[in-house]
Amino acid sequence: MNHTITVRPVTVTEWPDVEELLSARGSVKGCWCMFFRQTPQERRETEWGEGNRRALRALVDDGARPGLVARRDGTPVGWVSVAPRTEYSRLDRSQVSKPVDDVPVWALVCLYVGREHRGTGVARELVRGAVSFARDNGARTVEAYPVDDTMGPVGADEAFHGLVSLLTAEGFTEVARRAPKRPVMRRQLT
Repeated sequence: MNHTITVRPVTVTEWPDVEELLSARGSVKGCWCMFFRQTPQERRETEWGEGNRRALRALVDDGARPGLVARRDGTPVGWVSVAPRTEYSRLDRSQVSKPVDDVPVWALVCLYVGREHRGTGVARELVRGAVSFARDNGARTVEAYPVDDTMGPVGADEAFHGLVSLLTAEGFTEVARRAPKRPVMRRQLT
């Protein structure tokens, strides 16, 4: 049996895959990968869970490609959110992810792998797909805000930020650290 993982940008065509992945659990407690995109005002006005699902769907319906979906053997198995940093307003308000400098970067803010597919290479393929997608869309630098798994175990409730070991293996290097377990990492694409 071929277990090839494919990673594709999310469009209206792939939306059912996103729903299949995120609807049962809403990814991280109903986030639908909207947490970093919303201003405080938008967060107050958006119903957590279903409201976030509708907000993500609206982005897709408007032609945005807010992330990529991974499939294995025709089954959706993972999701990654990557876009220009300017699309994630919350990053600037976080002590961990505030800007390091004025370099325009694309930000990788969320990795979600279905429970039964964790530890099988899906996250690695999602990171590779995100880097390729960013490069194909003009990015010169991709930035991420992972959890440092070299300091001890990381639970699923934190792992969606990505893991230092994974990003290091994929060519990212630490450029700042403002919290003990949360570095800022970058990969240059030029």
